[in-house]
Amino acid sequence: MSALAVETKTLTRRFGERAVVREVSMSVPERSVYGFLGRNGAGKTTTLKVLLGLLKPSAGSARLFGVDVAKDRLKAARKVGALMEAHGFYANLSGRENLDLTRTLLGAPRSELDRVLDVVEMREHANRHVSDYSLGMRQRLGIARAMIGAPPLLVLDEPTNGLDPDGIADMRLFLSALPERTGATVLVSSHLLGEIEQTATHVGILHEGRLVVEGSLAQLKAGLAPELAIDVDDFDRAGALAQARGFSVQRTPEALIARLQPRDDARVAAAALNRAFVEAGVAVFSIAHRARSLEGIYRDAAKVGA
Repeated sequence: MSALAVETKTLTRRFGERAVVREVSMSVPERSVYGFLGRNGAGKTTTLKVLLGLLKPSAGSARLFGVDVAKDRLKAARKVGALMEAHGFYANLSGRENLDLTRTLLGAPRSELDRVLDVVEMREHANRHVSDYSLGMRQRLGIARAMIGAPPLLVLDEPTNGLDPDGIADMRLFLSALPERTGATVLVSSHLLGEIEQTATHVGILHEGRLVVEGSLAQLKAGLAPELAIDVDDFDRAGALAQARGFSVQRTPEALIARLQPRDDARVAAAALNRAFVEAGVAVFSIAHRARSLEGIYRDAAKVGA
């Protein structure tokens, strides 16, 4: 079993009588990129604030590299750097000057400034005022600040918020390479399924405060039933024929989707359905195997958590 950077057990956080985080038990392997998914209001940011020691748990526990956050907040804090929603930079200071303030507070050596600026590829812009930075540059500067002192865990809350498509693509590549470049574990929260799918090695899905799915992204996707996207001249008859052969079907504007069982051979199933359609006089224009995505995992998880 991999060593864990983050481990929570039945973590719960209430505000009055309302439980925002409910009995969350999560495991984040070291040197992974862990995508913490959930729609807005699912409890992601509250969970992160408990991990950072900004909120106390109402019940349960949270550990960073084995250190209980509630019992030894200072020791746990030394193991984590964070980028939350508000950057809190001084706009009239340069990027380097802003970082130097954090470096001084942490007692880190001056060499840290060039190190973190190199990692986020901001060294050539370091002497410009932050007021001149684009949003993407501010996000990178925020990550650089989180890395001062080389904490083994980086917690990033919605790091692609507000970025344009090019900025999102750059951030995606940057985040996926961080563990190899720095040795750090990256815990990134997001509601953007496509970005997490292309970035994360592991995922945890939060639904209404509960962790409903967690695991290696590759293993979770491997366990999904494959689908066939079918284009025919008579969707109603084709759907009935597919259902009669044990497939679950869904109609979309573009195609009929027939979902197989996880261990079914998509090629064999496609050939059998094609034969059935032709024999029944249904004209087949195309049958294509469609791999399931993280969106499928998320939707299935939401149904379970509902």
